[in-house]
Amino acid sequence: MNISIIGTGYVGLVSGTCFAEMGNNVICVDNNPDKLSKLRNAQVTIYEPGLELIFQRSIEKSRLSFTDDLKSAVEKSDVIFLCLPTPQGEDGSADLKYVLGVADNIGAILKANSDKEFKIIVNKSTVPVGTAQKVSNEISKHGVNNFDVVSNPEFLREGFAVEDFMKPDRIVIGASNENSFKTMRRIYEPFVRQGNPILEMDTASAEVTKYAANSYLAMRITYMNQLANYCEKAGANIDLVRRGMGTDNRIGRRFLFAGIGYGGSCFPKDVNALIKTSIESESEMTLLSEVNRVNKLQKLVLVTKVLDYYKGDIDGKTFGVWGLAFKPNTDDMREAPSVVIINEILKYGAKVKAYDPAAMEAARFDLKDTIEYCPDEFAALEGSDALLIFTEWNEFRNPPLAEIKSKIKDNVIFDGRNLFTPEQMKQHGINYFSIGRKPVLI
Repeated sequence: MNISIIGTGYVGLVSGTCFAEMGNNVICVDNNPDKLSKLRNAQVTIYEPGLELIFQRSIEKSRLSFTDDLKSAVEKSDVIFLCLPTPQGEDGSADLKYVLGVADNIGAILKANSDKEFKIIVNKSTVPVGTAQKVSNEISKHGVNNFDVVSNPEFLREGFAVEDFMKPDRIVIGASNENSFKTMRRIYEPFVRQGNPILEMDTASAEVTKYAANSYLAMRITYMNQLANYCEKAGANIDLVRRGMGTDNRIGRRFLFAGIGYGGSCFPKDVNALIKTSIESESEMTLLSEVNRVNKLQKLVLVTKVLDYYKGDIDGKTFGVWGLAFKPNTDDMREAPSVVIINEILKYGAKVKAYDPAAMEAARFDLKDTIEYCPDEFAALEGSDALLIFTEWNEFRNPPLAEIKSKIKDNVIFDGRNLFTPEQMKQHGINYFSIGRKPVLI
């Protein structure tokens, strides 16, 4: 099938590459000349495990191409996926200017080619309820009717996006036209050969499903973080509590790990957007407002532990940092807790030396030259008084603890992701603070 992907950001590039891997002819459209130059030279522009292999293969097979010519892409395609940014506005709502702007352009293209075949326009971007109708209105105002608008939200985890796309738990398709459902089934059936469902519904329900899923997961994370803070006060261990909860079939094991708050491109934005649209609908989801508030506070929990340990005085202290990205296996710094924590520590006169396996370049956008960027995790410990852990990269999970102890002057680790156990720290004689567990004080 001939498919065009409008927007080569995270969702667009993964989607386009995976569609091409399944034998479709895919044209990716973007108006960023620097990004287009890299993509045309077979350079992957995002960090995502497993993507480069199928990206290179699809280019070699001439199934994946890149252009800034929207008109040509629309004319050559049967299905047009909108994978455009929907940034959060100042009031928390999703800004649809890019989505609606492209819809307007598509309407003009279809008007000029009104005798051509029927087109399906697919909203792949995360958008609030009613967006499919707005896109349809933008196209229809040009006096054309040879199209349909479909809602097809993505459920990709950064760091596992290729796996999630190629073997999805489910596919959600919102439409009102049986021909559109039929075409979308044809596109996605190769991805669900093991029997995972293709769920068909109206566009409004599909749009709400995306926000509902992400907001619920954000709520689970926030609940565990708040529970972890309580466990510390009550003398309990959040790891043991998590195991006791996770073995309940009604609850399950996923998204029960305590930490320093959620971040990334989806959860913060989607929670805020659902709050905003629920208020507009006079059915405010107050539970999500509390989730949002608690998550912001959770990003400061590690700062409080640091200040308490040093009795409020960290002026002149140097902290080694492991991990900057909001989660492992990505270079995404959007809403990363590390930025909030580092900026807060800097206010108290401390210095920071940081290392992240993938996010060093992206971190410079937020942190500029306020910190020192190190070539590896042990370089970040040289001359440091303490270690702060913000991201649970696998390479940080089993380091030589004796070497860490020999490098950090004050013999203390503040672990925001519970990478180590208190027992390990006791054995090696290291002062240790984590989330939801008693501190280890030597």
